[in-house]
Amino acid sequence: MTNENPYATPEAEITAPDDGSEELASLGARFGGAMIDGLIAIATIWPAMYLLGLFDRAMEGQQSIEDIVGGAVLGFALFLLINGYLLANRGQTVGKMLVKTRIVAVEDKKILPLWKLLLLRYLPVSAVAYIPIIGPILNLINILIIFRNDRRCGHDHIAGTVVIKAV
Repeated sequence: MTNENPYATPEAEITAPDDGSEELASLGARFGGAMIDGLIAIATIWPAMYLLGLFDRAMEGQQSIEDIVGGAVLGFALFLLINGYLLANRGQTVGKMLVKTRIVAVEDKKILPLWKLLLLRYLPVSAVAYIPIIGPILNLINILIIFRNDRRCGHDHIAGTVVIKAV
């Protein structure tokens, strides 16, 4: 008699398709994917903030720390709701899927677990953005690092990721 449970979920390592394509994503594709993701974020977070009254308080300069934290948590939750499945299974956001790019580990080109992408790639950049005065400067530096030969932003270096072409 075997100890294997026929009803257990299959255990498989999720990897990017091995199509021989490990070419770095172009700067244009990365910019396009980021723009699409940004537009999706704006289209989802602004109505939610308006309905919750956060938008009005922000425009009047009457935001509390709870409003700021609540808005950040709401934004991150909406990002996860929209992109979580694609990130976990394909290493892509909606924008990356549309421009045919994918996030993989720099050393073995495998898709990273969702928790690692969120904790190392997205959360630090999101958190830094809320630091007054220096946050926007650090985020600009994070983005401008992409112009080096390895085409990796600061968040790619933190998470050990690279964005490649996906076919």
